[in-house]
Amino acid sequence: MNALAEPAFAWEPITPRGVAAFARASFERLFVMQSVFALLAAGAVVWVLAAGIFPTIDAAISQLPATGEIHSGVLDWRDDSPVLLAEGKILAFSVDLEHGGALRSPADFQFEFGRDSVRVFSLFGETELEYPPGYFIATNQTDARPAWGAWAPDILGLAAIGTFFGLLVVWALLATVYVLPVWLICFFSNRDLNFRSSWKLAGAALMPGALLLTLALVLYELGGFDIVQLCFAFGMHLVIGWIYLFVSPMFLQRAQPAEAKNPFQPSAN
Repeated sequence: MNALAEPAFAWEPITPRGVAAFARASFERLFVMQSVFALLAAGAVVWVLAAGIFPTIDAAISQLPATGEIHSGVLDWRDDSPVLLAEGKILAFSVDLEHGGALRSPADFQFEFGRDSVRVFSLFGETELEYPPGYFIATNQTDARPAWGAWAPDILGLAAIGTFFGLLVVWALLATVYVLPVWLICFFSNRDLNFRSSWKLAGAALMPGALLLTLALVLYELGGFDIVQLCFAFGMHLVIGWIYLFVSPMFLQRAQPAEAKNPFQPSAN
């Protein structure tokens, strides 16, 4: 069998040949496969939250004093300062009322709560956000513990649902944007593909990159990737989609040339 022969059945959007097969498949088959990949991505996001972020938040709440609040844009903190509340690989929480810079964590993101603002330190720089003046925010265990316990499951559920449906919507929009480039590639390479099939191929070409980013999130949580490598993987997952857009059409059959007719040959009656 020719290695470049057009695939007859769409079942895996991992290789360029497998992606090309979805150009001939039904919309239902493409949707099912996209749903599988979106579920994998949603599972990775939920796992990072549950295993890498939520435990640090729990530990920080456990270190809060018995009394305290943010009211009228000011933190009422009656305990030691500066103090490190909790620290993990991804997140760290500290209190430094004067933002004196005495505590710096190696975590990827550090939230430092001052008297009237919170500073966020990360690889991307430093950001300072003032407390909202019109809100009351509990900074004590008595109020924060039950509130977090009530919201944590909802946050996980919203993250899963948002990731799943968000990816499906983004993939549909990107496939619409990419449909013309795919059709032009097929047109100039003499591949037999219409706009409908070009849209399906474009949608399938986005899944290999999504799988790469999902694996990168898992490795990030396991400690195999740092934040720099995760950002690199994010950029690469976009590049991989573009590569598949250009390469996959080459696995489609060429358009059959129209049969030339001899104008001097009499037509059959």
